[in-house]
Amino acid sequence: MIHAEDFLRPASKRGFTLWTGVPCSYLTPFINSVIQNPELSYIGAASEGEAVGIATGSAMVGRKAVIICQNSGLGNTVNPLTSLNHPFRAPVLLITTHRGEPGVPDEPQHELMGEITEQLLDTMRIPHETFPQDPADCDAALERAEASMRATGLPFALVMKKGSVKDFPLAAQPRRTTRYAHEEGRLQGKFTTEPAQWAPRLDYIRAVKELLGGHSALVATTGKIGRELFTAGHGPGQLYIVGSMGCASAIGLGMHEGGSGTRHVAVLDGDGAALMKLGALATIGHYAPKHFLHIILDNEAHESTGAQPTVSSTVDFAMAASACGYAQAWRTDRLDDFRELVKKARDLSGPCLIHAKVGISTDAKLGRPTVTPKEVKEQFTQWWTGK
Repeated sequence: MIHAEDFLRPASKRGFTLWTGVPCSYLTPFINSVIQNPELSYIGAASEGEAVGIATGSAMVGRKAVIICQNSGLGNTVNPLTSLNHPFRAPVLLITTHRGEPGVPDEPQHELMGEITEQLLDTMRIPHETFPQDPADCDAALERAEASMRATGLPFALVMKKGSVKDFPLAAQPRRTTRYAHEEGRLQGKFTTEPAQWAPRLDYIRAVKELLGGHSALVATTGKIGRELFTAGHGPGQLYIVGSMGCASAIGLGMHEGGSGTRHVAVLDGDGAALMKLGALATIGHYAPKHFLHIILDNEAHESTGAQPTVSSTVDFAMAASACGYAQAWRTDRLDDFRELVKKARDLSGPCLIHAKVGISTDAKLGRPTVTPKEVKEQFTQWWTGK
């Protein structure tokens, strides 16, 4: 058994200073120590998959990150770990607990995952070992983890057994509160036109690139939004997310926080993707990234798979963002108004959200990025860090 600080001290020296995840009782003393360490940043995620996005975004801008979660939540990480971190070769450190470990009595819901935790990591091709239980082993475990991540470009997992970390109480924490934008007159705009009049999404994306390109990091969600951003013109400050549907906003938050808010981040999201990880609105609203613009390009359809309708025709994303603590939220279905809102948001203290109604694309010949995800990540990191 170790004290949390026995691991946190060498981890911090190695640059692992941003932590994100969802709690587990095995992790309680560990998380309490992270939260109360002034040299570390902790982002409590709404889901484990969201935490993967946050950590990966941070790693992409040069700040090493750690994901912490219960193994019951490991299933929530499968999609981003396999369809984001693997193709982008974006390594992050994962600490997962081992609830339901064979031979250790536990609750029935942990039985199956306890049996297959290590097999699941093997299936995802994520190297792993047992979390250290002796203070003298912590730095060596971190060295092996980093060596693996350097060699493979893939995440590395430490599996924490019950009783690995000694108790550490959580002192009273300041409670964050917010004034809701809809109560302050900062929720504005309405939809006034019919779907047939909505301008093509590519026109909106071109407007974003014209107004923010080079100045802001542009993070485009999976599917045709990323493809259209590439079609509008490739730039090193653009990241086209493949797979990991719903994680674009979490990746953008991780970039902002990992980069200490030094650059403006604009996320180009879709209605289906935003609905998949709606909890990210709450995380973003709570941690309040100041230089952050979240744009939801809503065509009320899963366009990439044949334009099956989403449920967004009855969802008010701007109101939801306002209720989650965004500083400003707008609705618009007019391209000229959208352009003015992007200009305004660029200079406001965020987070800000624009819910824009856009037309369904009819371009059957729409291309795809001709650079690989790994190349896109490397170009993006170099652009952000200047290295």
